[in-house]
Amino acid sequence: MTSSAGDFYDSLAPDYHRIFPDWEASIVRQAAVLDGLLRSELGPGPHRLLDCACGIGTQAIGLARTGHRVVGSDLSPVAAARAAAEAAARGLELPVTAADMRRLPFRPGTFDAVVCADNSIAHLMTPEDTAVALGEMRRMLRDDGLLLLTLRDYDALRRTRPASTPPQVSYGPDGRTITFQLWHWHENGEHYDQEYFQLLPHGEGWEVRLRRSASRALSREQLVEAANAAGFDGLDWHTPEATGFHQPVLTARAAG
Repeated sequence: MTSSAGDFYDSLAPDYHRIFPDWEASIVRQAAVLDGLLRSELGPGPHRLLDCACGIGTQAIGLARTGHRVVGSDLSPVAAARAAAEAAARGLELPVTAADMRRLPFRPGTFDAVVCADNSIAHLMTPEDTAVALGEMRRMLRDDGLLLLTLRDYDALRRTRPASTPPQVSYGPDGRTITFQLWHWHENGEHYDQEYFQLLPHGEGWEVRLRRSASRALSREQLVEAANAAGFDGLDWHTPEATGFHQPVLTARAAG
């Protein structure tokens, strides 16, 4: 993951909750899906979890609330600190650290499951970096531990190459926030640059906040091949239609 991705999420962390029409409801809804997959794969638990791209805590907080022992790490120290603060405000303990998913600072085999959600792995721009990150996730897991990874449906997106995302509207004490992205696809069809717009109320008008980042549009085949090579087997895709989650979810087991 590049330093620019870290800068992007440092800048976005104070406003990240504005992406969701209702962030608290999203925490609850996403945790219900991920917790269901965890318990169906690993048993009732509670389980030791690493959320290796925890951001401001959207998945980690919900999973901690369901009783799992969750540790969070994120490339952005600003986002990780907010995750810990948001957890504490809800009466939850969430140890966090700032760490690149290609260099995770925990003992091998520490966790029963690793979560890597919200398209985070797409910020790794090369096959080599993706391979290293997946190898680190495998290293964190006990044998037969579970990887839960969510990714945009890039098989469809690479065919259509959309120029933008639909606007999302959230409501808060200061009024409405409108969030949308413009996507600029590279000729290879595998990478795109993002302009990330947020419009916040400002008097009779709007304050515009613009941040920029880049992503790699990983196909399912590319991700499965990389996960197999990193030491995972039993890979299975769970569609949004089946789970209610907003992105396809890949589950995989750490091979012994």
